[in-house]
Amino acid sequence: MEYTDKLLGAVQHNKTVLCVGLDPNPDLIPDSIKEDFPEAERYVEQFCAEIIDATQDYCCAYKPNLAFFEALGPGGLNVYERVTRRIPGDKIIISDAKRGDIGSTAEQYKKAYFDRFDADAVTLNPLMGFETLDPFTGDSSRAIYSLVLTSNPGANDLLLRRFEGRGSLAEYIADQLRRKMELSKTHIGMVVGATYPADIKGVLSAYPTASLLIPGIGSQGGSTADLYSILAGHQGIPVVSSSRSIIYAGSGKNWKKGVAESAGKMNRELEKISRLYI
Repeated sequence: MEYTDKLLGAVQHNKTVLCVGLDPNPDLIPDSIKEDFPEAERYVEQFCAEIIDATQDYCCAYKPNLAFFEALGPGGLNVYERVTRRIPGDKIIISDAKRGDIGSTAEQYKKAYFDRFDADAVTLNPLMGFETLDPFTGDSSRAIYSLVLTSNPGANDLLLRRFEGRGSLAEYIADQLRRKMELSKTHIGMVVGATYPADIKGVLSAYPTASLLIPGIGSQGGSTADLYSILAGHQGIPVVSSSRSIIYAGSGKNWKKGVAESAGKMNRELEKISRLYI
């Protein structure tokens, strides 16, 4: 099945565009889990498993962040693999790796995330050149989400500066990705932060059919109302990612209730956007 078909199916089946980010910070994991699972690898895995259990009724995708698993040490990738296997089959799995390197190295990243870990999609950084995406472009069942306009303040350092006659470097990257998609079997999507609504329109105009991974809603302050007006004319399918504001919403022994309530609240806030695709 082509990635865009699987993505649309996940959105329509789950009736939402919400993506839950799995960023398991050991310092923020509830003490009740740490008491039962004293080793970091075990309590991180259990935390993620319970997050998935608490949120699966409210989302269409999960985005495990590799940094939090790699920080566990030698066994961290094993934890990542076991966590992704717990994700229900009706969800999209986006490995948040943000990798970007020369061809021979990128080929190994492709083997890791697509072949070994069987992710549906992976986030990549194109700033070493668009050739770094090439090893990932041969599989129509997968997608890459290239960083284009990130949600952090550092986007002002490079991505929002004028470049090559474009309004911003982000717009230039989007245009180059559109051109690259013409020769790619793998779907090439874009990471576009909701924290810069005034700048998103130019990016989407440069690549109007891209699937979108949209961070910045929730803890980073992005607005769902702004996002709806921007997405209403876009042809690609978005998933809107929220991590900390969901997975750390609970406290005490009943922390999972707070997580589920936060995921449900975000789902409802995104309902107007979700209806564009279901």
